Amino acid sequence: MRRPNALPGLVFVIVFGIGLLIAYSSFSLGYYAEGMWIGIGSAVLAWILSYSIKVANQWERAVVLRLGRFRGLEGPGLFLIIPIIESIAYWIDVRVISSAFKAEKTLTKDTVPVDVDAVLFWKVIDPQKAALDVADYASAINWAAQTALRDVIGKTVLSDMLEGRDKISTELQRIIDDRTEPWGINVISVEVKDVLIPSGLEDAMSMQAQAERERQARVILGDSERQVAQSFVEAAATYARDPAAFHLRAMNMLYEGLKSGKTSLVIVPSTAVETMQLGGLSGLTALSSNLTGRPPATPPSGPVPTAP
Repeated sequence: MRRPNALPGLVFVIVFGIGLLIAYSSFSLGYYAEGMWIGIGSAVLAWILSYSIKVANQWERAVVLRLGRFRGLEGPGLFLIIPIIESIAYWIDVRVISSAFKAEKTLTKDTVPVDVDAVLFWKVIDPQKAALDVADYASAINWAAQTALRDVIGKTVLSDMLEGRDKISTELQRIIDDRTEPWGINVISVEVKDVLIPSGLEDAMSMQAQAERERQARVILGDSERQVAQSFVEAAATYARDPAAFHLRAMNMLYEGLKSGKTSLVIVPSTAVETMQLGGLSGLTALSSNLTGRPPATPPSGPVPTAP
């Protein structure tokens, strides 16, 4: 709703007030007829001036008609019109305007009913076309946006709509701009705010996404086991070709087991001890004492039993 400017009212009060003062002076001097005509004339002049003076804000353009024909655009600032002969048909706002629109229960290309909310940003670039070529350009833009949105939804599958909102917004902007360009309207951008789908379909899509994540987890786990098995095969081949590497690995495993200190008893086959050349049971006992910090135990007398 446009707020009227106070300047025409101020001009009316000043001119009419001056006329009343002159009329009062005429009555005081005994010129009653002259005073009456001066009062009436000042009221008419005040009305003409107040009607003729118009002020347009910086963001407004006035469409002026002269005897029903387009005379021109006025504004921003102060301008004058001829009373009765000229009139202002429209005050056009040339700022960027936002309009919300939606499409309810519209079927997608894969026959899924969706509700889509969007926002349109537009501005008037040709006030003459907007005022003369369309009756109500704001309502026309809203209807054009809704029909364009329904057309785009009907040509798009649900998955593309949920993942590619930017693409849908760009397509909507192109369609709406083509429709509104003859009206002197420029569409700046279109933003899709939300896409609502039925609750049942939403639950099904959630289950599908969960199943897909479980499938990917199983695939990753199987691939990891395959890589580990392949690494074991390669390590076994290396140990078979190089016994020294196998001995070093066995000694490292024995070292790690003794180093942890969680157990004081380690059972090692005698063949492994002889292969690693640890000097028999006495060398193994010394190695254990060095790693655990305990004094070496006294070896038993008599022959040392060996593992079969």
